[in-house]
Amino acid sequence: MASSRKSMGVSILILLIIVQVAAAGDKSKSESGGSDKSGCKKVSCRHKEFKECHGQVHSCPAACPRTCKVDCGQCKPVCECDRPGAVCDDPRFIGGDGITFYFHGQKDRDFCLVSDTNLHINGHFIGKRGDGMKRDFTWVQSIGLLLDDHKLFIGAKKVAQWDDAIDQLAIAFDGEPVFLPNIEDAQWTSAASTFTITRSGRTNEIVVEAVNKFKITAKVVPIGKEESKIHNYGITDDDCFAHLDLSFRFYSLSGAVNGVLGQTYADNYKSRAKMGVKMPVLGGEREFLSSGLFATDCAAAQFKSTGRIIMEGGVDHHEELECKSSMNGRGIVCKK
Repeated sequence: MASSRKSMGVSILILLIIVQVAAAGDKSKSESGGSDKSGCKKVSCRHKEFKECHGQVHSCPAACPRTCKVDCGQCKPVCECDRPGAVCDDPRFIGGDGITFYFHGQKDRDFCLVSDTNLHINGHFIGKRGDGMKRDFTWVQSIGLLLDDHKLFIGAKKVAQWDDAIDQLAIAFDGEPVFLPNIEDAQWTSAASTFTITRSGRTNEIVVEAVNKFKITAKVVPIGKEESKIHNYGITDDDCFAHLDLSFRFYSLSGAVNGVLGQTYADNYKSRAKMGVKMPVLGGEREFLSSGLFATDCAAAQFKSTGRIIMEGGVDHHEELECKSSMNGRGIVCKK
């Protein structure tokens, strides 16, 4: 009997140890960016200068359960797509004035998003025509950015079946593909230190910064089956319409800046979108239509080129990209 009790005691002790180890494992995963019971992503402030907030773990809000970031100043999780300067979804813009509007454009065309004297950003739209629709469902697949004498391409590759673990970003600077290892915080800086590109996640998320000019967050996202069903997009298994969710912050725009998004930062701008409706739509397709991803010929263009921008040999969204894994599969290199 004593032997039986001793054996039972040992079993209980082993069970308690196993439970404690499992609990410690769950805590570690949570603090390193796992998910809570509702499936919402765990995020934390990673900037050490915010001492009171640094390292605190938060759950993403229900509105963006997998894509939020922590605003370290306010020490709370926020949806990047709900902040001024956001361009997300089909595509939904939040202007510099804080007003939300939609600009549908047309699939397979390029539109001027921002145009200022030394900065110009075009977006390439992809999409499909819904049944019985008079317009296309559209998303921003890539952007072409001109800053002074430099050009930057950021794009989402065409994907059939989505996998979060596979990087689907294509990046090129001044006509040369940019390689970033699939490691969070991996960083690339241009030789002239004009641009810095940093991975904000292991795959599909980057932050692009130009000192005293702008900060751009770009994330490749797919159209999921549930989302397609809700909005009647009609997405099929051969293309999940991977596209970019974008967030722009500008630091030195002029009062004459223009473009679909840029005009909302201009002096004396008044929104032309019809307010008080479910989807306030802004027109102006002809005003903002460009002949190419790096063209500055839209009617709203303000960009003054020096004529030294490298326009040849870059990654072009009209061409197929051949992409291979590198460094033992920890990154992606793309070429035409």
